[in-house]
Amino acid sequence: MKQLHLMRHAKSSWADSYTVDHDRELNERGKRDAPRMGSALAKQLPVLPVYVSSARRAQDTLAGLCAGWPGLLAQPHTVESDLYTFDWEEVLEWIQDLASDDEHCFLIGHNPALTELCNALTGRRSLDNLPTAGYLRFSLPIDDWSDTAEGLATLESYLFPKQL
Repeated sequence: MKQLHLMRHAKSSWADSYTVDHDRELNERGKRDAPRMGSALAKQLPVLPVYVSSARRAQDTLAGLCAGWPGLLAQPHTVESDLYTFDWEEVLEWIQDLASDDEHCFLIGHNPALTELCNALTGRRSLDNLPTAGYLRFSLPIDDWSDTAEGLATLESYLFPKQL
């Protein structure tokens, strides 16, 4: 059994129209929500290694999570440029390449990829839109990440900033 944890980056800023998408930072709401989500997730999950998109807003989200969940700081944080994508199939392929001995995968990425991945993994429309700083946890009845496939996962839990 594998556990997949997906989180969309917190709300980013569009204040500077000259900033390229990859370099956008969090806005005030994002800076507020990420630590709050970290505090809430710390009560539900063991500390886990985190894979994070190379985009600044995703890395800022991880920093905010760590501020609210200090135990997360002791875990490896791996920046993955392949997670800077908006295509769910690319994220699925990335997951399928994970080492089979890892029981959990926690990643911070982008929409629409994560919403569409959620719906593909569950085999139904489970979610209309994963909100910014939203978190999803799936269980997959597999022994090897390479076996991750559409319709295979069960959405076990979710947490969104509006619930806090």
